[in-house]
Amino acid sequence: MASAPEDPVLERYFKGHKAAITSVNFSPSGKQLVTASWDTFLMLWNLKPQARAFRYVGHKDVVTSVQFSPLGNLLASASRDRTVRLWIPDKKGKSSEFKAHTAPVRSVDFSADGQFLVTASEDKSIKIWNMFRQRFLYSLYRHTHWVRCAKFSPDGRLIVSCSEDKTIKIWDTTNKQCVNNFSDSVGFANFVDFNPNGTCIASAGSDHTVRIWDIRVNKLLQHYQDGTLKILDLLEGRLIYTLQGHTGPAFTVSFSRSGEQFASGGADTQVLLWRTNFDELHCRDINKRNLKRLHFDSPPHLLDIYPRTPHTHERKIETVEINPKLEVHDLQISTPPVVDILSFDSTTLENIFPATEQTNGNRFRVKTIENSGRNLPDKGEDVCGYFLNPSVMSPECSPTTVKKKTDDLSDFPSESQRSIPLAVTDALEHIMEQLNVLTQTVSILEQRLTLTEDKLKDCLENQHKLFSVVQQKS
Repeated sequence: MASAPEDPVLERYFKGHKAAITSVNFSPSGKQLVTASWDTFLMLWNLKPQARAFRYVGHKDVVTSVQFSPLGNLLASASRDRTVRLWIPDKKGKSSEFKAHTAPVRSVDFSADGQFLVTASEDKSIKIWNMFRQRFLYSLYRHTHWVRCAKFSPDGRLIVSCSEDKTIKIWDTTNKQCVNNFSDSVGFANFVDFNPNGTCIASAGSDHTVRIWDIRVNKLLQHYQDGTLKILDLLEGRLIYTLQGHTGPAFTVSFSRSGEQFASGGADTQVLLWRTNFDELHCRDINKRNLKRLHFDSPPHLLDIYPRTPHTHERKIETVEINPKLEVHDLQISTPPVVDILSFDSTTLENIFPATEQTNGNRFRVKTIENSGRNLPDKGEDVCGYFLNPSVMSPECSPTTVKKKTDDLSDFPSESQRSIPLAVTDALEHIMEQLNVLTQTVSILEQRLTLTEDKLKDCLENQHKLFSVVQQKS
């Protein structure tokens, strides 16, 4: 079915990754797009035609998540190599490495004010970091299986997380406690996030469903069967568009801050840039009217979710299917010039932020990654030896290519040439992590002991009152 002028259209597609896309995110200005992939690289795309793209090389395994900071001056990325990196999104590509998780890191998310970063990991923990002071703050432990995603609420007071233990948990960042819990007996959620006003959460599940919960009344509001790339009308509770631009599964999608564009990535290694063509003025009026009622402490109101007003897409009764491969012929240049920025662990630990790195006796590794001054060949000669999923590997990643790149990188400093052996560093970091776990455990035990003491005190007081009543009656 051909799309109408007001329907979403595919504006452009980008080719440069060598494996499946795992994460996409727009810069706050809407002028850049960052993507992460199974090929271990980040790519920074400039949305201007003919502009160069930058490929950041530093992670040693699949990059699972990437996000711009609210000011757009930093990028945070998570990887299966158990590290989190902060990057400066420019042509030099300096980065700092945080290593505190003991298993692959699945997601990163900045708070709205940019002061904090939350990370989720397969070590069953969620960690919160102070960005201004470059410090690890605390961990949240309640999940009993891998944590797939963790996100801040818009006001930063809550964190929502989802895990393969089939639960979604809400955390209070003030007292660092789990304050709410949603469970699903069918599957587990791969992704979860707050709506812009923080009253609802949406989850995407392994059972191919999307669920929306109202966290004020702990109620499931809407439930959708998920498929390819779809646009859902949350005000009317129905599917509007099905987009078929990818040739395989779509793994990630992100709207720009203005809502005028969105980008998607999938197993076909392509990044698609779409224009929404929504009626922005009408939607803005509706949101402005609803925001007068939307407050975290206000009583729930059905009109917050279902406003009784004319809707932008009320004329569309049936779902519109859009297949841009059949309609769009000129999508600008699909393979912009790519500049490879090769990063490696520097022996000089010059930090991006020259602040202290210690807190509560814990220390985390912060390494500055310098531009090597060398450009990698641009066509199919990336380091492919780290791929762990052969089903999404590019044919260009042949054993010959891997061997050639290994030879090219032979002049880089080896572990034996470093001033401090990495084995010792990793061992110390593991000890610090275990100490942190012990600290959290002791803290929980102290809280339980305090509760027990309070209950015992209440019991003794009640016993004393009963004894006094018995004596008076006798």
